[in-house]
Amino acid sequence: MRLLLIDDDRVQIARFSHEIRAEWPQADLVQYSPSQRGPLAANFLAQGFSAVLLAQQWPGGDGLKWLYDLAERPGFAPVIFIVDRVEGPAGLAARDAGAFAVFGTQRFNEQRLIKVVTEAAAQQLESLGAWHKSLAALDAQNFAGAHLRRYRRIEHLAKGSVSDLFLAESEVAGSLVVLKVTRAVRKDSGVDQSMQRFLQEFEIVKDLRHPNIVRIYDLGITDNYLYIVMEYFARGDLRKRMTKGLTITECLTYARDLALALQAIHSAGILHRDLKPGNVMLRDDDTVALIDFGLAKARALELEITDTGLIFGTPHYMSPEQGHGKPIDERSDLYSLGVILYEMVAGKKPYDADNPMAILYCHAKSPIPQLPAASAAVQPVVDALLAKSADDRPSSGAAAAELISVVLESLAAAEQTG
Repeated sequence: MRLLLIDDDRVQIARFSHEIRAEWPQADLVQYSPSQRGPLAANFLAQGFSAVLLAQQWPGGDGLKWLYDLAERPGFAPVIFIVDRVEGPAGLAARDAGAFAVFGTQRFNEQRLIKVVTEAAAQQLESLGAWHKSLAALDAQNFAGAHLRRYRRIEHLAKGSVSDLFLAESEVAGSLVVLKVTRAVRKDSGVDQSMQRFLQEFEIVKDLRHPNIVRIYDLGITDNYLYIVMEYFARGDLRKRMTKGLTITECLTYARDLALALQAIHSAGILHRDLKPGNVMLRDDDTVALIDFGLAKARALELEITDTGLIFGTPHYMSPEQGHGKPIDERSDLYSLGVILYEMVAGKKPYDADNPMAILYCHAKSPIPQLPAASAAVQPVVDALLAKSADDRPSSGAAAAELISVVLESLAAAEQTG
């Protein structure tokens, strides 16, 4: 039993949770805050849920409007609409709008709750079973040739030289996800290099667990294809967020959380090597998550896919040592973090030029640019992260996070006294 509860009333959420788990101790009750996260994604059908419990209202929101929207989505899970009074105007309107059932809280009847949830779950199971046998499902479960039964293709996001990216709905995760699929290609001389890169990313991400790193839901091999299923970020990346403007506190908070994410991957023996705003995503709760380990290098892996001296990454965000093909360590990623922090605060990159080689030269030789006077409190952090010599930068992601936290605390104290 897996239920999606769309509500912001803590008392009501607690009561429903208690009753559901009293009947089904192993039930998975997922709470969705409509006021914090906004409307459900347009293509979401809640296929991974037995039923959806939808509140009548919440601060600034109208559950009945949501119900009309959800009822128009073919294949959406059964919706149990929660009202004060079943026979009131909202309850009657909910029936007309297409609710599977209406449940009243004014006269809370535990047996009726269990009954309607059981019936809704049975209908969902039957509907999903029929859909899985249909030609529509056969088409929707085709991802560039790979047949993945527990996923429904929504959109082909991108086609690259190595892999295809899809937006899909996962019955297992109960959410929209991003599917990365590549064909398992082999050559006479062994495994194709592009496949090697995919396998390396596969090995890197499967064991990473951190709140500021993309969540990986599934990975595997099927039909001569490899695939990774990862978290989907409806709000987009940090680059998009930066266009809307950021406060100094927001800039530092994002930078601190990224430093902690780097600490986590560095502790696992991984260098990211391509840290940039496009590889930093925003969740609904405004926290950041590090993605894209396609260029990352795990020290522990026996598979070596790059030659010494080759340059991989994005010139605007490369450390001096990375840009010149020299050996790198964790402090190279911290330099990239410094570039991002400067760009978030100043609204422009620290170094720019007409061609990539000129940009790399600036990273190595040009003075560290100064932030506007209003952002002077951040300059010491920028100076530390953008030090030309790796020896002059923080020694770890944790040390960088601590340095940033000190400035955050200082700014918070100044606001209180001011």
